[in-house]
Amino acid sequence: MSNKEIKTAITFYISLFTLLVISCNHEKSTSKIENAKAVVSTQKDYLNLIISFDTLASATVKKMVYVEDSLLYQQANREENPFYHYFKGRRYSIEKKRDSALIEFNKMKGEKVADPIELLKKYHQLDLALGNGSMVESVLVKRIFSLIENGERVKSKLTYRFYDLLARAYYQNHNEEKSLLYAALYFKNHPFNSHAIVKQRYFDISFLLASRLGDFKKMAYYNAQARTLAKKLGDSLAIARTYDNESQIYSAQMQYNKALASSRIYFNYLKKTNDLNDIAYNNLATSFILNKQADSAIFYYKAGMALEHKDLSGKQKKIYYLGLVEAYKMKGDFAKAFAALDSAHSIELRNNKAIETVKVAEMHEKYETEKKDQNILQLKSRNKLNETIIKQQRWSMFLIVIIFIVMVALFYIVYRQQRLREKNTLLKSENQRLTMEQKLLQVQLNPHFIFNAISNLQGLVATGDTTESVRYLQSFSGLLRGILEQNRKDFIEIKEEITSLNNYIQLQQMRYADVFNYEITVGDDLDLDEILIPPMLIQPFVENTIEHGFRNITYKGLLKISFKIDGEYLVITIDDNGCGLTKKADDKQKKQSLAQIILKERFDLLFTSRKQKAHFKVADKVGADAKGVLVEIIMPIINN
Repeated sequence: MSNKEIKTAITFYISLFTLLVISCNHEKSTSKIENAKAVVSTQKDYLNLIISFDTLASATVKKMVYVEDSLLYQQANREENPFYHYFKGRRYSIEKKRDSALIEFNKMKGEKVADPIELLKKYHQLDLALGNGSMVESVLVKRIFSLIENGERVKSKLTYRFYDLLARAYYQNHNEEKSLLYAALYFKNHPFNSHAIVKQRYFDISFLLASRLGDFKKMAYYNAQARTLAKKLGDSLAIARTYDNESQIYSAQMQYNKALASSRIYFNYLKKTNDLNDIAYNNLATSFILNKQADSAIFYYKAGMALEHKDLSGKQKKIYYLGLVEAYKMKGDFAKAFAALDSAHSIELRNNKAIETVKVAEMHEKYETEKKDQNILQLKSRNKLNETIIKQQRWSMFLIVIIFIVMVALFYIVYRQQRLREKNTLLKSENQRLTMEQKLLQVQLNPHFIFNAISNLQGLVATGDTTESVRYLQSFSGLLRGILEQNRKDFIEIKEEITSLNNYIQLQQMRYADVFNYEITVGDDLDLDEILIPPMLIQPFVENTIEHGFRNITYKGLLKISFKIDGEYLVITIDDNGCGLTKKADDKQKKQSLAQIILKERFDLLFTSRKQKAHFKVADKVGADAKGVLVEIIMPIINN
């Protein structure tokens, strides 16, 4: 998209926005608005328009997002249009409604994994997931790398945005060198890197990196360049941001009064535009500390912490507590200073542990890549050697033996190649079998349950029942988070398993209202934080009980799950009063058998192969009045 096309699109939108405003004040506005909508729907290139937003001031972008959202809302088939959900999500993001924005972005559906709509959707999902500037987990970094690979493979116009996300992630993880590398890639690959606003953003990023590296000369240079461009563009937010940068420079030069004045200018602008963030509170509080105004500093540190706690990611930064330490020491309140220091230390330990996890994951990924490369080189070397041997054999036979021996040799070679092809076929079949087994073991949560859960959530949202929707979403997100966290673990604490079971069963209770009750009991001598079990061990049996055991009964179902210690073994029982095994259809029995086969294979892998006793049994309860199924799982006690 050329600069001329951008200007044309922008001029069109400004004219359209003006038309809508004027039309609202006249009685004969209906036909004009309809004509405008028709022009928009037929002439607009949404992707290039969205990219061109990078060349506009934030206030202008906000207006255009609201205009587009309003226009798309009037379309009859809006739900099928991914850009309707895109602009609605952007509007929610502007209004700081993070969850609502995520829901809308999730509704965007592209045709392929790496098409522009899917990449745009993934970008905004990850943009919201990066949070408030805290540490970024390895799983998010991997997702960004994967999307960069997809974007580069199809040469997408949106690839530069994922470079920017990766630069932010490394910056938040205190890896300045890689952050600088991907920030440069972002600027280099931006379609409009010659535009003043794009340049101004690059100067802002470079200032932050120079600040992290302690290069005050470069900080002053980048801030001066950013302010010049911001004034030239008339971008009030960008101008205000340079005052926040200027405050850091004055602080480094020990001109604390000027630092406080600059920090106030930036803070008051954000307050005026209702765009305050916790970092702005921290910077202003730090300026008060440098000016020996402890009470004011404590007030703004605490206000910043309160705003940070509203972040649904639950991540925390230690900078506020470190600031409180200095403020309380200045006041002579060493008890509170020590308490703040203890909180800062706890946050640092958590963040360091998470950062180490990211580094270990990166090292593992690098190791796996190198291992694959070595295997490929070995295979190529073997193939080359085999080819050489075959050539030598052919030429030797041709030169030293008679035609009869040559024919025998050719027969031998053909026979050998046939055997190799048969071996290769067997290896491929074995590989496919192992792949299918791995997928089968991974898919332990019924996909239909996921679809039904999302459908139920949409229904609750549509009814306007906010309380029930939030409760449902909390249980659902807790269940999915637990599954993702436990995915690569062989063992988890019983407490984690019980949490996942509670989330899963509560979701099923919301789905099947008043159909059953449940209870989970734990033996008095069992330590929930100490004893470990394989993840997702009990869920397949619970799912089978709820989905099939309670489906056609005329009374209220009761599900009982218990954990207890019997000598050297952990005994888990799942007891229900459902319709029992004998009343189930063949396909349901096959599903239950499949769950039992998977569990047996897991026990063989984790225990039986190591000469440890572990088994389970599933049977109808015995007795005249007995109803339902009793599952008993016995396994060794594994301590944390």
